[in-house]
Amino acid sequence: MSAKSESGFPIKPDYLEDGEKPGEFPFTRGIYSEMYLRKPWTMRQYAGFGSAKESNDRYHQLVKAGTGGLSVAFDLPTQMGFDSDAPQSLGEVGRVGVAIDSLEDMRELFRGIPLDRVSTSMTINAPAAILLLMYQIVAAEQGISSDQLNGTIQNDILKEYISRGTYIFPPKPSMRLICDIFEYCSNELPKWNTISVSGYHMAEAGANPVQEIAFTLSNAIAYLDAARDRGLNVEQVAARMSFFFVSRTTVLEEVAKFRAARQVWAKIIKGRYGITSERAMHLRFHTQTAGVQLTAAQPELNLVRVTLQAIAAVLGGTQSLHTNSFDEALGLPTEKAALLALRTQQVISHESDLARTVDALAGSAAVEAMTQELVTDIEALIAKVDGLGGAVAGVEAGFQKGEIEKNAYRIAQEIEGKERIIVGVNEFVTSPEPYQPLRVDDGVSTEQLAKLTALRAGRDSQAVSKSLAEITAAANGSENLMPVIKEALLLNATVGEISNALRSAWGAYRAPESW
Repeated sequence: MSAKSESGFPIKPDYLEDGEKPGEFPFTRGIYSEMYLRKPWTMRQYAGFGSAKESNDRYHQLVKAGTGGLSVAFDLPTQMGFDSDAPQSLGEVGRVGVAIDSLEDMRELFRGIPLDRVSTSMTINAPAAILLLMYQIVAAEQGISSDQLNGTIQNDILKEYISRGTYIFPPKPSMRLICDIFEYCSNELPKWNTISVSGYHMAEAGANPVQEIAFTLSNAIAYLDAARDRGLNVEQVAARMSFFFVSRTTVLEEVAKFRAARQVWAKIIKGRYGITSERAMHLRFHTQTAGVQLTAAQPELNLVRVTLQAIAAVLGGTQSLHTNSFDEALGLPTEKAALLALRTQQVISHESDLARTVDALAGSAAVEAMTQELVTDIEALIAKVDGLGGAVAGVEAGFQKGEIEKNAYRIAQEIEGKERIIVGVNEFVTSPEPYQPLRVDDGVSTEQLAKLTALRAGRDSQAVSKSLAEITAAANGSENLMPVIKEALLLNATVGEISNALRSAWGAYRAPESW
């Protein structure tokens, strides 16, 4: 399989004659021998705002424009397990994502979307079990069996304690809930990626590439250890585990970072767990361009930044990519900006030659050296986390969070002192031009409250109360919580009510002070 250059000569699938081949252990050069020659990366766009109806309209636009996968952004109350009418939700309903309170909202969110043909990723963590079950129920109502569903639920609670903050319950019961999802999906949703272990949010909080990969892989180790202790098949869990990383504008180091991450993970699976299944050793990852590097000043420059970041992700061998919209530093992406972000990926895929050969930068002195330097430093930091007792113990001590905060402070000092130039911010500054970002209609909150009132008036409140009590009782025991949560959803219990039933058993988590 080969393509032709503009000059007419054939482009080789691989130019490196000796050494490790793509698709060979430890997969430094890619997890598949043909990579994008065989199949392009999934072009996925992260979207969700306001009401389920508004988000559904955007999803239809993206599918029509050629996106291969949807990525759902939920609003803050949903992420924190609060209904839209909770006091804690005031002013936040539909602001940073879509508001989902009930099954009816989930039905509206995916109305007319072919769930058997579109891969869906859901960025949800503490209430991940609830939203996944909602998705499964809605698909069944559309006549789609669970074994046809393909997608990912983030479900990575450890990084929430480290960097993002949308946790609800303490670490230990949260880890139990994750294992419940692993066990449930192994029987019910065999194609579903049950967890997307995320370094992206740690990077957004200030982690450098070594910290991003090391802390992410340490978290993944903790999840596999928890699955093993639960008596689950670790090889099966690892095979359904995916990852989520950032891609910065520092192209060479980012390419090296992705190569190093694959190598380190393959060695962990083989050396630590004695697993030789290639599927389990494959570090399959989604990439998002670096939102933290976008600027409100001269926002059009973000088109350049995002293009560089996307190129780094493609050269690094990502399986899935979301490109940020250039106006995201100002507010929610406008329809035009979201389309431009998708078109950026399509231009790279179809008009450049980056995807016509495998691991194009293999053999580069700079990239090869950076790869090995990153491997060494990543493995050293993982060993340090192991020495603390593992990722969960590190979280409870505030270690990872403290290390990231130190690095974020260093970056801020460099920008302040102009050691790190940010075009349009601390150098090459021009007068700002007026720009009108997308705003969420204040009526979304009113609409959600009215829907909740109607929902509660029309359901069997006694049956719902009994079902919620059963969730609390099950949480105080040891049984898998997924079936009792599903029963509550079918009775029209809400996200907030189910989360509160779990809070009754487990309490709410408060983070320790960072180092």
